[in-house]
Amino acid sequence: MTESWRGLVLRFHFYAGVLVGPFVLIAALTGVLYAATPQLESWLYSDQLRVPASTSSVPLADQVRAAVATRPDDQLVAVRPAPEPGATTRVLFAGDDDARPTVFVNPADGTVVGDLMTYGTSGVLPLRTTIDGIHRNLLLGEPGRLYSELAASWLWVVALGGVFLWFSRRRSQRTKPTTRRHAMLGLWVLVGALFLSATGLTWSTYAGENVSDLRKALDWTTPALSTGAGDHAGHGSGTTTAVSPDDVDAVLATARTAGIDAGKVEIALPATAQKPWTVTEVGRGWPSQVDAVAVMGGRVVDQVRFADYPLAAKLSRWGIDAHMGILFGWPNQLLLLALGLGLVTLVVLGYRVWWLRRPTRGFGRPVPRGQWRKVPRAQLAAVLVVALGVGWFVPLFGLSLLAFLLVDAVLSTRRTKVPEPV
Repeated sequence: MTESWRGLVLRFHFYAGVLVGPFVLIAALTGVLYAATPQLESWLYSDQLRVPASTSSVPLADQVRAAVATRPDDQLVAVRPAPEPGATTRVLFAGDDDARPTVFVNPADGTVVGDLMTYGTSGVLPLRTTIDGIHRNLLLGEPGRLYSELAASWLWVVALGGVFLWFSRRRSQRTKPTTRRHAMLGLWVLVGALFLSATGLTWSTYAGENVSDLRKALDWTTPALSTGAGDHAGHGSGTTTAVSPDDVDAVLATARTAGIDAGKVEIALPATAQKPWTVTEVGRGWPSQVDAVAVMGGRVVDQVRFADYPLAAKLSRWGIDAHMGILFGWPNQLLLLALGLGLVTLVVLGYRVWWLRRPTRGFGRPVPRGQWRKVPRAQLAAVLVVALGVGWFVPLFGLSLLAFLLVDAVLSTRRTKVPEPV
């Protein structure tokens, strides 16, 4: 079976690697940059993030009022108290999409030390957001996301194909040094490549939508707080907040007594006084701290505990955080740096193999056409059925595979035509 499949797998591995290599290379390089951004942001934005450590602090409500005074016309939506001595409190205002204007306050005396835009649940700052935009969509918006989805769609296929080829030619001693290095490095980064491919697809446009639909159908979704109709925090709703920030200290105290004990929390104001506040743990390290409670009238009216998440929701949470390099702190970052640089080297070595075996050097086609004829028909039919299923679930893989097959068939027909004798 191995010999009958080897030629076909080699052909797809070779040409898929050549075609998808640039996308994987960009994703890996930007991923390496992203993994290094926490330390870069800590240095670049130190004036906003750090203040002299103090054992005392003014009430959180006073800190919020100081921030509101600098943006009186903006809608206050949330507060993130300083998670540790020497850190600043973040006071967040309504913005566009995931971007929220944020004022940074010294908790020791309530003075404002700066303001920046912060993004998403993680509260990342502009540098990391820019690098994330390049990694995610080349700063081209939704159309640009096709590049990263294409890379994630093919990475696992190319990686598993490489493993098959390695084990199918282990008995051969004729492998060239460049090819051998490429194969060995591929084995080292295999698990990481599969992980990045799977987690990357969960964020993608088309495959990601199918993943979400599957999780809903199997009841694997992440539980959410019940806070009544409408947007729980008034984010982007345009509704004037009818709740006084003076209650923020009492709300946080109630949440603490209910088990919200993480250092990093976000206290979200309700849109109206008839809806509850929410206090959510936003720590993304290990162990995961993402519990949330809804507080109204001095009591907890609803709660969501990470311990009660379905297993699939927990795996999704861990996978996303590990992909971002924040689950295990700096060891996670180092692992991603090594994995990203390994993928970059792997792509470069792959192109080196292609260059050494290019037709102009007299090697002919690196992998002759017609390899599918060597595969038993029943096995080929089974693989085609699987490919159709995968292509439906991961649409960019299916469409690009179909395009490759059509182009290859057309070129094969043109090159095998024999000129009519004159």
